[in-house]
Amino acid sequence: GEEHYNCISALHKSMRGSDENASLYWLARMLEGGEDPLYVARRLVRFASEDIGLADPMALTQAVAAYQGCHFIGMPECEVILAQCVVYFARAPKSIEVYRAYGNVKECLRMHTGPLPPVPLHLRNAPTRLMKNLGYGKGYKYNPMYKEPVEQDYLPEELKGTDFFKERKT
Repeated sequence: GEEHYNCISALHKSMRGSDENASLYWLARMLEGGEDPLYVARRLVRFASEDIGLADPMALTQAVAAYQGCHFIGMPECEVILAQCVVYFARAPKSIEVYRAYGNVKECLRMHTGPLPPVPLHLRNAPTRLMKNLGYGKGYKYNPMYKEPVEQDYLPEELKGTDFFKERKT
């Protein structure tokens, strides 16, 4: 019932607040109450990207490993795997940079009126002669061939200069 959602919310907020003791409490309360460990593990995968993100890119690896460990061995043995992951997350630095930026991209797409802008010709794949003749891929600079990053536009013309990491939703 509702307590299922209240407990997962408390777990998330405890990890987000870097409280490892409370995080373990809410985890144990869920698991000892019969919660599916794979449900908790799935939520940890989401938490790794949503709340920790690029502040600790290894968090996602930890979460996926915890999910796989739980899947392989099940309860009660997997409880310590989840406990380790929860404590790791509570102690980890937090960043919502990617979460916000992706939200800004979604907002941009929702607010766009009319057809979406086409993919710039130089970014299009040209597997056929016709596509090459139409200019697909023309002028594309393959970054690995250069010592320094090349100047090249990757967004459609009407979005040139947009920085989704700096834009704020209103």
